[in-house]
Amino acid sequence: MKLKNVFLLVALMALWGFNFSVIKLGTNEIDPLVLTALRFTFAVFPVIFFIKRPEVKWRYLFGYGVSFGVGVWGMTTLSIYAGLSVGMASLLLDMSVVSSLLVGWLCLNETITRHKLCGAGLALFGLLLIMLSKGGSVTVQGVILVLVASVFWSVNGLIVKRANTQSVFAFNVWAMMFAPLPLLVLAMLSHGVQAVTLLPERFNGWALFSIVFQAYPTTLLGYWFWNKMMMTYSMSSVAPMTLLVPVFGILGGYWFYGEVVSFNEVMAAGFILLGLFIGQMKAKPSLNVNLADGV
Repeated sequence: MKLKNVFLLVALMALWGFNFSVIKLGTNEIDPLVLTALRFTFAVFPVIFFIKRPEVKWRYLFGYGVSFGVGVWGMTTLSIYAGLSVGMASLLLDMSVVSSLLVGWLCLNETITRHKLCGAGLALFGLLLIMLSKGGSVTVQGVILVLVASVFWSVNGLIVKRANTQSVFAFNVWAMMFAPLPLLVLAMLSHGVQAVTLLPERFNGWALFSIVFQAYPTTLLGYWFWNKMMMTYSMSSVAPMTLLVPVFGILGGYWFYGEVVSFNEVMAAGFILLGLFIGQMKAKPSLNVNLADGV
């Protein structure tokens, strides 16, 4: 991976990490699923009227839109609303690193090297340390929701690979068109029609800021670049970069909401960064581990 792209990905991970704090800001004002629906509505309209539909099958656009909108961010926003701390939500979403390695191997015939296995192992050890620490707020419902979201994150990468489009920005915008309606339906099924009908009286400047921040720099700019990297490099090479997101997520939770960062969490962040570094190292051909061969 080019050094320039590595630095840009790190900056993107910082943006995504702090975005969890912005999500919590929005859930304090309006229904979490309505908040997510508005995020994607703002991201799509009116931009979609100025962008030609990418030459991919509709099923890829629909699949990505629902998986990304409802599966990843609908569930993640719900997990924060359910009491999971900002730092812990950003951390547990990163479990997608493990599932992405498996998806890349099972569905795309990508080779998993020992470096990547070792890096993933160190990162998972870091995740375990944070889960065992006393810092941060954890709820069973919140943990389940964000773990579901982490699986959908890996599904997103697979859909992008299968779609095989070079029009990444157009793909993002047209796919996200399918996210708002399912989110609104799910909001009414989960929290009643008042989740939508009470929106005018609950909507304020903080809600608008949360929506705009999520829609433009985080979603349109961020995921355009992310999917471009997914198309350029292997899934198992790009996915470990998301290990940086919880580091910035924990910092954001501490700075904006006073979430306590324990010594164990600091140690865990070190293991995560070390795992990321090892996972990005280039392995010699002799060190490649192809799990299909039972090695």
